[in-house]
Amino acid sequence: MAGPKGKPAAGAGSDEMKFITMKVVGGEPPSNAVLSAKLAPFGCNPKKAGETISKGTQEYTNIRIYVKLSIQSREIKNVEVIPTCSAYIIKALKEPKRQRKKEKGAVFKHTGNLTFEEIKKIAQNMRPKSLSREMKGTVKEVLGSCVAVGITVDGKSPKDVQKDVDAGKYKI
Repeated sequence: MAGPKGKPAAGAGSDEMKFITMKVVGGEPPSNAVLSAKLAPFGCNPKKAGETISKGTQEYTNIRIYVKLSIQSREIKNVEVIPTCSAYIIKALKEPKRQRKKEKGAVFKHTGNLTFEEIKKIAQNMRPKSLSREMKGTVKEVLGSCVAVGITVDGKSPKDVQKDVDAGKYKI
């Protein structure tokens, strides 16, 4: 793994920790073409990396999530799962697992209902990533994601629940 003029390739033999963040589908390995392009500068084996990623993301099967790979001396030391707000929402719906490969090109619509308590739990998990000053703002961010996913909260539209939060009808 020598680079130009005999110097080691970028990050290939060094002992310092390198990080890569990439979006994957939970529970299944990304394609080797994608992995080899991302991991080539670090000298990692894409097949081994794919197995490590699929093991680390089993909890979020068939949900698109971000993973942060920690690479040291050409090996993946850690796979950190960084779920998005919509990933938390889809996971909270507890929908049955579906076969992604069989429904190629189909846009999957999520339907369901979450309680306001579940929304507050998701907001607690999202709090470190949120840009709002108060918990109320984080709850409203999660409700906005509920609108995007297409679900209801306590049987009502998430937009109506946002108005109720502003009016102080919900205790946060």
